[in-house]
Order: sequence, then structure tokens, then C-alpha cells
Amino acid sequence: MTSAIHAAYLERTRSSAGNYARACEFMPGGTSRQAAFWKPYPLTIKRGEGAYFWDVDGHQHLDLINNYTAMVHGHAYPPIIEAVRKQIGDGTGWAAANEPQCRLAALIIDRVPSIEQVRFTNSGSEAGALAFTIARIITGRTKLLMARYGYHGSLLEFEIGSFGNEGPLTHLASYNDLADFEAVLDEHGDNIAAVFLEPVLGSGGIIEGEEEFLHGVRKSAHEAGALFVLDEVLTLRFGMGGCQAGINIEPDLTMLGKIIGGGFPVGAVGGHADMLRIFDPDDMKVFHTGTFNANPVTMVAGEISLRELTAERIERMDKLRESLQSGLADAAKKHGLPLATNHHGSCLNIYFSEAVPESSVVRDDEEAIGRFHLACINHGLFIAPRGMIALSTVIGEDHIAEAIEHADAAMGDVAGEIG
Repeated sequence: MTSAIHAAYLERTRSSAGNYARACEFMPGGTSRQAAFWKPYPLTIKRGEGAYFWDVDGHQHLDLINNYTAMVHGHAYPPIIEAVRKQIGDGTGWAAANEPQCRLAALIIDRVPSIEQVRFTNSGSEAGALAFTIARIITGRTKLLMARYGYHGSLLEFEIGSFGNEGPLTHLASYNDLADFEAVLDEHGDNIAAVFLEPVLGSGGIIEGEEEFLHGVRKSAHEAGALFVLDEVLTLRFGMGGCQAGINIEPDLTMLGKIIGGGFPVGAVGGHADMLRIFDPDDMKVFHTGTFNANPVTMVAGEISLRELTAERIERMDKLRESLQSGLADAAKKHGLPLATNHHGSCLNIYFSEAVPESSVVRDDEEAIGRFHLACINHGLFIAPRGMIALSTVIGEDHIAEAIEHADAAMGDVAGEIG
């Protein structure tokens, strides 16, 4: 029997349903991005502006996921739009150098102390693949070690680990468990080229890495002769120099993406100059190229995005997240729903359970969070299907109040169906 929440979603999103049906004719499952799919079908978005977007059925939604943290300044951010329009008028790409890539690279190097040079790619996934290539070339080894349920992109060696599985080139250990990482390195260290870690597990559920754990893994990786790679694709938003500056840790390589593209496809690997020397044409060890690497449109957008992500704005987003988190807890209590949350900075992940699970991948509230996600959409609030929320710099106190009001109504709907 179709629930009232499900039925309301079907009624409210008829144009999205039609678009999804057409998409299924041309793409497997009607999508090219699994993270942007949910049952019975995803919304089709028409346009976005500031803290909101509008779907093809004309409904306005307050966006609290912001393309999985990438739109740190919300939608159609005027300074970015102005810079991009100018660049498009001058050209969108050529098989030669461009000036904007130097400005963005210099800005990244100035903000992140461990980075001496940068190599641009087109996505966080490409950044992960490139970092793994660098590690394999430098160490002569073939395998990697990562956290179980971590996420470093869609390269097969990373993707299987995201779902908790090991593979021919992939070893896993438990996040925040230094002894487990040390044990794997003791047993397999001779074959491990690099250890990859997020300072905060993103898709795993906004789980904060303990400082002692992160420093300990770095030390153990180096003792085993492996590189230590810190994935700051998501977490660069948490501080002017990312998480690494806040805990004074120096990785060999840093993966970047999302906000350094200002809403356009981007990725990068930054690190010590001696690590990146393998790309120097005068003594090249690996041929790395890409038609859209350091695309000038992305570079100008990324420069604006990074410059305008100031310490003051980061602190303000953190405080607004605290207010939102408190309001969600009050709403859940009001409706008799259990609620547990993980958080770091401007991001949080909610669970309709008494305690947070090991990962968003392994949880016991799938029914409740699925209903809540659709109910939120029905009330004009947009969060990730797994309960993740990421604020933007254009969110204000009035938006937080609006979000709490809509979430309260959505929780009421959920409580009415599963209570």
C-alpha cells in the first residue's frame, strides 16, 4: 500500500516523473549519477538562485545539501556568474596554458600549508586516481589502504572500499581505529603505496577523525614506506587551510575538488614539489593529461569561490549548523522520534535511531530516513536521501528557521506513518 508521504510526492512531482520516464529511455536507470537518484524517482531541477532551487513542477525548495557540499555559496552566486560570463566571452578552452589556473593554484598554495604545487583534474574521483598513480610511481608498490566506508571517488579500488569490501589492490581498516590500521600496515605494508584518509568521513556519515588517529596513521604509513594522502575534497570548506591546518598535520598529497571549482567540474592533487616532479616534462615519469584539465571557466569560478570562503563565513555557517541541529532535535522529541546526529563544521548527518551507526552505509533506519527525505521534499526542504546536510554561505537565520519549520512538518508526517 502506498504511504501518504509517497502518494503526496507522486502527486506533487508529475513533471519530474515524466522527465524520469524519458531519461530511462536513454540512460540506464534514468541517471548518470547514483548519488542523485532516489526512489521512486529524483526531482528534475529547472533553476537555482541563492539558497533555493525550483523543480520542473514549479515548486520552490530550500537547498540544504548544495550538490553534496560543492555549492558552498549557493546557486547562481553573482560574483561567480559575473566572472564566468566574462570568461565564456573570451573563450572556454584551448590546448595551451591559461592565466586563471595560475591564480587559483597560487590561492590554494597560500591557503593550505602542506601544498607546494598543484595538478588539476576534472573531479574528485580523478584526483583520487591521480594521487594513487603518483604513489605507485614513487613507491613502486601497487596497493592502497583506506578506511572501511570511506569515499575517495569512483575508481574501482576506492569504490569497493566505500561499501566495506576489500579487493585485489584494496586493504581496509576501521576509521578512528589506529591499531587496526597499524595491523594492516604491519602485515601488508611492503605492498601498500599509499594510505588514503578523509579527516572527516563524508559519505560515511560526517564522522570526525580523531586527531591522535590521523597523526598516528600518518606516522605508521611513513614507517611502512607508504605515502599519506589526505582527502580534503569535502573538508576544505571546514577551515581556511582545510582540516589539516586545524590539526597541524602534513600529508604527502592532498586531494581537492568541489568548492575549488565554484560549481563547475574540478579536482586537484596538491603536495610537495618533489612528489609532483614526476609530471615535469623535462624528466617525466608519467603522462597525465585531460582535455578539460584546468579549464579556464572552472578556474575563474574556483578562484572566486575560494576567495569568498572567508574565515568569518566559515564560522557563521558553523554556528547556523548548531542552531539547525538543535531545532531538529527539538522537533524529533516533539514527535516522539529517536534522533542521533554526527556533525562537523557546516555539515551534519541525521539518523532516526538512538545512536549513530558505524556508517551511513550500514544503518537500521532506512525506512524512516527514506520517508523523511520524501516528506521534506513535499514540504519544500531538500536534504540528501541519507540524511546529510551541508549549509552554504548564503544561508541565514531566517533560512534556518524555515528549515526547522519544514523539517518539523516532515517529522510529523513520518511519525504518523511509523509511530
